[in-house]
Amino acid sequence: MTTAMSFKVGIISDTHSLLRPEAVRSLGGVDYIIHGGDIGSPDVLAALHEIAPITAIKGNVDTAEWAASYAATASVQLAGKTFYILHDLNTLQISPAALGIDVVVSGHSHMPKLDTVNGVLYLNPGSAGRRRFRMPVTLATVDITPNGVRPIIHDLIGS
Repeated sequence: MTTAMSFKVGIISDTHSLLRPEAVRSLGGVDYIIHGGDIGSPDVLAALHEIAPITAIKGNVDTAEWAASYAATASVQLAGKTFYILHDLNTLQISPAALGIDVVVSGHSHMPKLDTVNGVLYLNPGSAGRRRFRMPVTLATVDITPNGVRPIIHDLIGS
């Protein structure tokens, strides 16, 4: 059941300097955007900021001077839910469930994944940048409603 009281978060990662028109269209209408790192260029963030407010972290390729002001992790509260963002899930050094985190956002692997462990949603939106090998080109949205959190992975260019 959908409700008028919902908040939509767009989640994107691994753009590697490429913000596809398909990604921009998929993010249209979101209330907030989270970028999970490997941004590649400040132009990507500027374009995303035109769509909605954004929280971004740097990934392992974000080593240029422009990226120095971005942290390796971030936490943001959206519509009563806590999102923790880091680029590589393998570097997670906290217990999200113990800290009351609702959603852990990561990137790095370029493979989209949704997994719930101990009541915490682990979400990797996949890569929205250039296709690597035969991996999909994807991003995610999360609808936050009074009934909970509903994540969806969006395939941007088909397989």
